[in-house]
Amino acid sequence: MKRRTFIKNISLAGVFSAFPYSHIRCMNTSNIQNKKPARLRKGDTIGLVSPGGFVRADQLKSAVQKLKDIGFVPYYLDTILSKKGYLAGSDQHRADELHHMFYNDEVDGILSIRGGYGCTRILHLLDYDLFANKPKVFLGYSDITALFVAMYQKSELISFHGLVGISSFNLYTMETFRNVVMTPKAYYEIPYQREANTENKSEYEPYTIRSGSAEGILLGGNLSLLISLIGTDYEPDFEGKLVFIEEIAEYPYKVDRMLTQLLMATNIARAAGIILGIFRGCDIDGVDTKVSDSFSLEEVLRDRLQKLNMPVMYGFPFGHVKNKAILPTGINARMDADNISIELLETAVN
Repeated sequence: MKRRTFIKNISLAGVFSAFPYSHIRCMNTSNIQNKKPARLRKGDTIGLVSPGGFVRADQLKSAVQKLKDIGFVPYYLDTILSKKGYLAGSDQHRADELHHMFYNDEVDGILSIRGGYGCTRILHLLDYDLFANKPKVFLGYSDITALFVAMYQKSELISFHGLVGISSFNLYTMETFRNVVMTPKAYYEIPYQREANTENKSEYEPYTIRSGSAEGILLGGNLSLLISLIGTDYEPDFEGKLVFIEEIAEYPYKVDRMLTQLLMATNIARAAGIILGIFRGCDIDGVDTKVSDSFSLEEVLRDRLQKLNMPVMYGFPFGHVKNKAILPTGINARMDADNISIELLETAVN
């Protein structure tokens, strides 16, 4: 029997009787080196998870069809539509679902259907040794930032920011997806492409905040989630890193507040460089502005970041937008703030 014929929906209870993950203790994985997963190939099985917010039936159906359309076999547990308030089931359920996808040898890669909220609630339940010992391509963004950062900090797992199941699988996103996780190159310059019909939208305008270029390991994600990890066991270590950050639908003063906390409470001032994605809906013309005399988003970003001794750029296509570059957490890259460019200096998959 071919391996692919195995895939069908199965119950969570049956799966987890085979391996106990009910009370996971975080193991010391400080000596583990970067874990690169195997590349994805057409015909591979992609496990669908929702470690944060709950998934609607139409969202699941859409994600399944998108994976089929690009040549993958979708797989999910029959509890994927679990709902507990705004969460996709209990904390333990969501942690167990993620464990299953890493543990199951029939699953080649993992895609979060959506973000939402809830990933920070399960960080203490996760088996970081499992992720280190059985690395797989894991894709997501937004709330999934918490998982990516924790997995890198605790198990050196390389994960992939930029795509969830409800995303637009457009040509730009699929091009970077193929070049990063399917047909990797030792050197790859991620193309810049501005989203169509955004000529009059200020938050899509690229610009240099501080000139220069830098190399380092990519680490980052959604600004709100990076803030939520400060002071925890999963707080990111930004020293020497290329930190990529995006946000959505926050007033400029809230972006200011979060960046100020990041600067005051972490070592981001010792990063190698900062890459800002699209902060969609965060400029004064992109939100329902009730704050008089507001700074613009660009004024906030320049005020908070221009004095740092590192290159800083804004407007690379990633975040809560249609054009999503796939950014691998944990591999070496180079940024050029003057040319708004990112180059991957090694493959992210084997």
